Amino acid sequence: MTTKILIVRTSSLGDLVHMLPAISDIAKHVPDSQIDWLVEDAFASIPTWHPAVHQVLQVAHRRWRRAWWSRQVRRERHAFEEDLRSRRYDIVLDMQALLKSVWWVKMATGTKHGLDWRSAREPLATLFYDVRHRVEFWQPAVTRQRLLAASAFGYAVQGEPDFGLQAFDLQAQAVRGLASPYAMIMPSASRDDKLWPEPDWQAVFDQLTARGLQLKLLAGNPAEAQRAQALIQGRSNAEVLPRGTLTETAAHLAAATLMVGLDSGLTHLSAALGRPTIGIYKASTPVRTPLVSAAFTASLGDRGQPPSRQAVLGAIEQALR
Repeated sequence: MTTKILIVRTSSLGDLVHMLPAISDIAKHVPDSQIDWLVEDAFASIPTWHPAVHQVLQVAHRRWRRAWWSRQVRRERHAFEEDLRSRRYDIVLDMQALLKSVWWVKMATGTKHGLDWRSAREPLATLFYDVRHRVEFWQPAVTRQRLLAASAFGYAVQGEPDFGLQAFDLQAQAVRGLASPYAMIMPSASRDDKLWPEPDWQAVFDQLTARGLQLKLLAGNPAEAQRAQALIQGRSNAEVLPRGTLTETAAHLAAATLMVGLDSGLTHLSAALGRPTIGIYKASTPVRTPLVSAAFTASLGDRGQPPSRQAVLGAIEQALR
């Protein structure tokens, strides 16, 4: 008999990447499972990358809240809510444990699972679950998600994380065989307190150039693109990539020789794709969100303690070996 499962985890990019190994675990340990995933529409491509995800249910909460009571938004919300209530699940698993995720969980039909009062970032969310699970807070995000899924479905976590992103491998191998080798660089972040000094980036660029690598910089908006363009001014082996879809960006990352980036969702995606990845932490801690990969990774720095230039250059040398 098919076990119908709804996973609720709506955002953000890095958090959704950290979810993927839990999906692989569920598919492995729950026979004949059918996994649907409720996600913010801006990130809807991420669940489609995993072969175990049956259907993606898209919400537009970020857009809706800007005009929550407008006629158009009310119509869209009503249509989505009707569709969600019409579905029947055996298990509804909230992997976010926030009041905004509980809004959708309580509309769904099925036994509702989530974190318990001591484990959730917003404990009030736990009042809406039928079954609550204890998962110690100060563990890496990938581990917490895997443990929560294991507790909900009654199995033990085993083996290294499997992100389920093998579909990118064949295309990436073809690109690496035809194109000049390159490094992906993510020098921008959503907050200025995450930024790393320009002279340090220049030292990184010099090292990568000396190793024969082209430089491809990522930017999420015009301001980030302008900053990235200024960083590579005068460098003939560097370019700022035009903003593409998440799937296009993932394909670029999968074919890279390595990536160096600030603590961002794309840096975590690079690691999940199995590329050597160096993460620079300055306003967040790698204790909670370290890079996780089968390849070489270095999660350098900590909140209020950016990594030194020498530490990053040393990690690059290790990755390139």
